[in-house]
Amino acid sequence: MNKAFYLETFGCQMNVVDSERIVDLLEGIGYHQVNSAERADLVLLNTCSVRDRAERKVYGHLGRFKPIKDRRPDLIIGVGGCVAQQEGEKMLEKVPYLDLVFGTHNVHRLPDLVEQVEAKRGRGSATEFLDRETRLNLFPQRSVRDNVTRFVTVMQGCDNFCSYCIVPHVRGREVSRPSSDILTEIENLVVQGVREVTLLGQNVNSYGIKEDEIDFPALLRRVNAIDGLERLRFTTSHPKDLSAELIDCFGQLEKLCKHIHLPVQSGSDRILEMMNRGYTAAEYLDKVERLKQVCPDIRLTTDIIVGFPGETEEDFQATLALVAQVRFADAFTFLYSPRTGTAAAEIADRQSAEEKQARFERLVELQNRLSEEAWQNDLGETLPVLVEGESRQGEGQLFGRTTWNRIVNFSGSKELIGRTIPVKIVKVFRNSNLGKLITDAA
Repeated sequence: MNKAFYLETFGCQMNVVDSERIVDLLEGIGYHQVNSAERADLVLLNTCSVRDRAERKVYGHLGRFKPIKDRRPDLIIGVGGCVAQQEGEKMLEKVPYLDLVFGTHNVHRLPDLVEQVEAKRGRGSATEFLDRETRLNLFPQRSVRDNVTRFVTVMQGCDNFCSYCIVPHVRGREVSRPSSDILTEIENLVVQGVREVTLLGQNVNSYGIKEDEIDFPALLRRVNAIDGLERLRFTTSHPKDLSAELIDCFGQLEKLCKHIHLPVQSGSDRILEMMNRGYTAAEYLDKVERLKQVCPDIRLTTDIIVGFPGETEEDFQATLALVAQVRFADAFTFLYSPRTGTAAAEIADRQSAEEKQARFERLVELQNRLSEEAWQNDLGETLPVLVEGESRQGEGQLFGRTTWNRIVNFSGSKELIGRTIPVKIVKVFRNSNLGKLITDAA
């Protein structure tokens, strides 16, 4: 009988991709996935360290599995991802019942670590950064698993060192994958039924800059030309590297979805400089205006940090003004949290927690109003929706997404999965829409 593993994933799309690879690797050594730690022989956490107290939360989360380990001493417990990269062997010292730790560059070593523990050869740790050539040889090509949409990693790491961000410290420096490998992977995915790909990297806009490679707009054009692919997306996009050529792609490439996630973080030039973002608010707004000129239907989403050290009411008002001007379709808003090892963690901060929270709530109130207006515009409209699968809502519903990456749930036959069909939007909720299938499409 196959051994069972239970996997929990936290954080960004990169961690999602890593977890998909973990599943493939473990299945290769005789494991199958289950949805309960109680039923597992191996329990893994794939962790994120972007937010404050991430390490503490991981240690607390591990505590849930100790009673299971007490009952079944042969249970293997492991931690991977960014917290594992950051903490390293210290995790084994702090958690006596933890068996293995693997970092962001060492997912490929997981089978060996598991087999080491199984063979009673001791606990395992692999958190060293790998050299450039080794990393290039380890970009994963994963199994499809009947997916209609897939993430395709085009680069890893980040060279920007924004003052608040831990990512370069736990993911390493930028390395871009050969374009020929990317195109081959996407062609193979399309043959297996994938209809939409999202090109993935910490900063896809700087793809190829350090290598003898095509740039990112050229890569988009080549992906757009792949027969059988219907939709193309990318994330994450750094504003300072959003070139005129890349902006033009939104007006020229028919498969490129009319949505871009463009993190602004703040509307204050003073704060942007302290964040080491490399652009001003005016430069950001100029690029937004050009995006809207080349693609009038485009919708933008963003990330915003409230309460960065030294932020004043004037700085915050500048953020509110920028948000009101751009009218983002949605925003991921965060209260600043210091990360050990980053430059911003050393900046003195005199703001009270209450002041930060009050500003955060004001921003959320504004953005919620703008988001509702954006999505209410779709009410009564018939939109093309790529059907991805059965909806979590149940009741025989399917779900898909619009070009703006908005989830639409609707009733329909499973034979529609993988097709792009017209769906009329009949109700708008905070995080999704309810639609009605235009029956001629069935």
